[in-house]
Amino acid sequence: MAKNSDGHWIPLADLMTGLMMMFMLIAVLYMLKVNSAVSDYSTSKNELGKELCEEFAGDLEKWDAECDDANLVVRFKSPDVLFDTGQSVIKPQFQSILSDFFPRYIDLLNQEKYKYSIEEIRIEGHTSSKWRVGASENEAYFSNMQLSQARTLSVLRHVLSEKNTPPQAWSKDLLTANGLSSSKLIHNIDGTENQQGSQRVEFRVRTNADEYINNIIGDLGQQQ
Repeated sequence: MAKNSDGHWIPLADLMTGLMMMFMLIAVLYMLKVNSAVSDYSTSKNELGKELCEEFAGDLEKWDAECDDANLVVRFKSPDVLFDTGQSVIKPQFQSILSDFFPRYIDLLNQEKYKYSIEEIRIEGHTSSKWRVGASENEAYFSNMQLSQARTLSVLRHVLSEKNTPPQAWSKDLLTANGLSSSKLIHNIDGTENQQGSQRVEFRVRTNADEYINNIIGDLGQQQ
């Protein structure tokens, strides 16, 4: 009886081993797919960051701007050039800079190799934590939020009103104006707030690759 019982379980054990190997193979294939997607994303992002910074390398110093290729950010960092204190009207010098910068920026992002991976082009307005004397911390934050939103809206209006900005429909689908008040301050080495550095306008590219990778990982979890 025991012998027959043993003979009965041997095929079942083989079946379980086969199933385990099959599931392991599926897991490996999905992990390879994830790794490939991550690699493609990293390569595309690195290429975009490099090309973005190379495009404006000769202009950054005169604009008092900087390019962060790792985070796909072009940062305009001179408060005296951007806006008058407490105001949202773009100063003439910054208008001139934007008229040079933005058409080239959009033209670069609109390339076939990049455009379909771009989820959002963010115009971000940042302020220091300072407001008028005697203002509470909350009052300063909310007042600066209103100011930063007004400033980014002014920038958005300006760049979309430029006749040489290509292409309008594509730009409008992706561009957003984001006032962030003092939520992302720039700090000095000693940890204190760099008030001048905190007052800036940034153009930031956000891609859809992260969402794509998360979907792949989710599919892997469902398969398991």
